[in-house]
Amino acid sequence: MKKTIRSDSPSPASSASKAIFMSLISGVLLFLSFPKFGLGIIAWVALLPLFAALRDASTVKNAFFLGWLTGCVAYVGTLYWIVYVVVNYGRMPVYLGIACMLLLVAYLSVYLGLFAAGLVFLRDKIPVFISAPFLWLATEHLKSTVITGFPWENLGYSQFNNFYLIQLADITGVAGLSFLIVLFNVSIFRLLGERSKRSIVLTACVCLIVAAVYVYGFVRVGQVKEAIKNTTQVNVSLVQGNIDQSVKWSPNYQQETIDIYEALSLKGDPGKEGLIIWPETAVPFNFEMESIMRRRVQRVAAAAGKWLVLGAVSYNPQKRKDYFNSAYLLSPDGSIRGRYDKVHLVPYGEYVPLRNVFPFISSLAAGIGDFGRGSGYYPLEMGKEKIGVLICYEGILAQAGRAYKNNGATLLVNITNDAWFGKTSAPYQHLSMATFRAVETRLYLVRAANTGVTAIIDPCGKIIGHTDIFKKDVVHGKISYIDVPSFYARYGEWPVWLSFIAVALFFVLNLIWRIKHVRRKH
Repeated sequence: MKKTIRSDSPSPASSASKAIFMSLISGVLLFLSFPKFGLGIIAWVALLPLFAALRDASTVKNAFFLGWLTGCVAYVGTLYWIVYVVVNYGRMPVYLGIACMLLLVAYLSVYLGLFAAGLVFLRDKIPVFISAPFLWLATEHLKSTVITGFPWENLGYSQFNNFYLIQLADITGVAGLSFLIVLFNVSIFRLLGERSKRSIVLTACVCLIVAAVYVYGFVRVGQVKEAIKNTTQVNVSLVQGNIDQSVKWSPNYQQETIDIYEALSLKGDPGKEGLIIWPETAVPFNFEMESIMRRRVQRVAAAAGKWLVLGAVSYNPQKRKDYFNSAYLLSPDGSIRGRYDKVHLVPYGEYVPLRNVFPFISSLAAGIGDFGRGSGYYPLEMGKEKIGVLICYEGILAQAGRAYKNNGATLLVNITNDAWFGKTSAPYQHLSMATFRAVETRLYLVRAANTGVTAIIDPCGKIIGHTDIFKKDVVHGKISYIDVPSFYARYGEWPVWLSFIAVALFFVLNLIWRIKHVRRKH
């Protein structure tokens, strides 16, 4: 990726235009890799145009801009749905909705800019095929954790339907797939650019690594399926009420809402025992308070003779400010056996950051409330089994799934309300990321959405039953409570920490070289 200058080189303006164009192409290829398009195979070559642009980048500043530009295109294509959400439900003007989306895009793109800048800064002493995958993991993790963090559609998630490949996630998490994709991109780029014996060997080695991952996936799938065979399967019913957001919280519509959920819960009932799941805030009233409506919901569980998980808003009547986005567990006799309060709240969705520092934010985000945070990811006890509940956005948080696994959960339940997203790509993106929680923990994940996608996902990440969006429906299926060990669940983001160590070492070595170079000059 070193810059070369020839007598017949194009003008600086022409080279800059070409570099910008190539950066834009990479951005387009990146967002095509994710749902709705879902062309995951494109991710394996999506970075080639960016690498070509960086090859002629003369400064770190230029490299940062090219990477940032790639990120802007990729994130606009991936996150355009934010405008729909904040305009329709945050009651923001359209221009402010677009501005909010672009500000988020500009911020997230900084991390891709840092990746590109790091490549150019290190290229003289650290081979790009070594630095690129480690730099990518480091910057991707920063994007996922800094401030509130936004791990939405990290690169590895593009492979959600690559069945055998994603089995690697129970060792490395999604980060391992991101690493592998970047490594493959850079090896192909080097092969196309050099066509040397060394580049051929490098590419062959990378292909062997990918092949080994597929072999691991094939073997691991067999092991997990064998573990499932040795368990007793139970019935599960996932209810998608498809309640219109415009009437969802109307007191006059409460009765009809419960009618819908009751009818769907008992529709095609596979028999006694098992589990029924209602989505996030399915119950449109304070479930913490004793009431006629609460007793009716309890009777649904008793009539079905099954455990019932449901989403509701809860608060203490004496302390109205202390209200939560909660999940309740009801026993087959209808009694309340547990409650989980959402831990990871969505900024400008469930709370407004900096409201006290910048009072004007409150007026701009008048449709947004402030929920309280739950105390931690603690499973709900369902007889001999424990279930870990992931509410909405928590379904994309690997640390939440890991916490539940390590606390003894034998099933993950994801309740959500993706009606907020409309008929955009967001519901499908949300589902694609949730599949990885099943693979990482080797647990079944059952997912109920007010509207979807409602789905059953097996411990190998295979979607074995699902609904369409914006449709009243119920998914019946069978699951198992299993306890298959997971290296990733136990040891966490070890590839990321290894990447930070590697990147730090790269920069130290580069600094030492620069100091020696300066001393030689003097």
